[in-house]
Amino acid sequence: MGARCAVSASGTEAGPPAVPQPTCFCRDCLADLDAKARRCGACGSPRLVRHRTLPALSLAHIDCDAFYATVEKRDNPDIADRPVIIGGGKRGVVSAACYIARTYGVRSAMPMFKALELCPSATVIPPDMAKYVRVGREVRQAMQGLTPLVEPLSIDEAFLDLSGTERVHGMIPAKVLARFAREVERNIGITVSVGLSCNKFLAKIASDLDKPRGFAALDQDEAREMLSDKPVGFIFGVGPATQERLAQRGFRTIADLQRADEIELMKQFPSDGRRLWRLARGIDERKVVADRGAKTISSETTFETDIRDFATLEKLLWRLCEKTSSRLKTSGLSGCTITLKLKTADFRQRTRSQSITAPTQLAGKIFAVCREMLARETDGTAFRLMGAGVSALRPGSEATDTDMLDRRSASAERAMDALRKKFGHGAVFRGIAYDGPEKAD
Repeated sequence: MGARCAVSASGTEAGPPAVPQPTCFCRDCLADLDAKARRCGACGSPRLVRHRTLPALSLAHIDCDAFYATVEKRDNPDIADRPVIIGGGKRGVVSAACYIARTYGVRSAMPMFKALELCPSATVIPPDMAKYVRVGREVRQAMQGLTPLVEPLSIDEAFLDLSGTERVHGMIPAKVLARFAREVERNIGITVSVGLSCNKFLAKIASDLDKPRGFAALDQDEAREMLSDKPVGFIFGVGPATQERLAQRGFRTIADLQRADEIELMKQFPSDGRRLWRLARGIDERKVVADRGAKTISSETTFETDIRDFATLEKLLWRLCEKTSSRLKTSGLSGCTITLKLKTADFRQRTRSQSITAPTQLAGKIFAVCREMLARETDGTAFRLMGAGVSALRPGSEATDTDMLDRRSASAERAMDALRKKFGHGAVFRGIAYDGPEKAD
């Protein structure tokens, strides 16, 4: 028997009564539950999602848990229960640390020597970016199966807007996201944490509330109280310099910003006042922008010992330019701005950039521009880190060889690429990269 229609006050038939939407469900079997439930009555799982406005929330932030380390543990079960640090070299820094290593105080960007002092039993694994990129793409493709509105922030995190997808998936966005997390864990072998809210700022906060394998929902009504005791630096875009300027005016916590008058705050901070006033109240009107993509493709290395001489730096620079070029080609991208990054022995950073007339993805072109900038910076200063990058990205099809020399270089480079693809990277290399048969890449 079909569903009966109600009759409105005007005498016309209305549609069937709305089905109440769940405010609590099981993350493992997706069964709807009473809001006061502590375990799932269907499968016994304690992993429940509960929020009074759950059906209305549709903007999510998804973050892969300790991504690099989790991928390595997936590929080597023997280290699953051990502290793992992704990094390398005495002079290097921590790229990632698993949650076990974090209990020892190890954090990303920490110098390796310090990390190993804190956790001497850690398994240290050099980063394998090609592998992480492949896994990141698998996760990204799974996200795009949920909604076309996926805005990547990095290799392992993204914003998603699932507004209007309920009829497509047959369930509210919260359940779609829980099912997604379960399928990523089963099919890809890593875990993710989900933050669900009404805007980007709060979704990002929510995704950090319940890591790892977390799922947290947060609405704007809760935001003001939750944010109040946080330091002003908790707001994205508020770095040390802005924190100092705010502190000088008496704004040290977000509660201080919440008490401020919006107009007065805009007078004191013309460029940031309105944004700070709104974010302090959990208001964020930024939209999810699909397919934003990478802004820069780059490679960098930290040296085992400080380097001063140009010849040694030049050789290392060529290898970095080759790696950057390879990433551009693999991604189908080219770029118009080339950047050299250097960090001195006392941790001062030098960044030099130069725009070129036409997009390129060629290692030779990137190297030629970076080499000129490097020559100007090699003045006896000792450097501990160097990087080469390309920005102002365009499709790879827009890359052009602007003069005869470029065309000859491009032809030679593409011939080398073809040989490497067939016989391996070590099959052919430029003279500048040669270190003898034992060391050649």
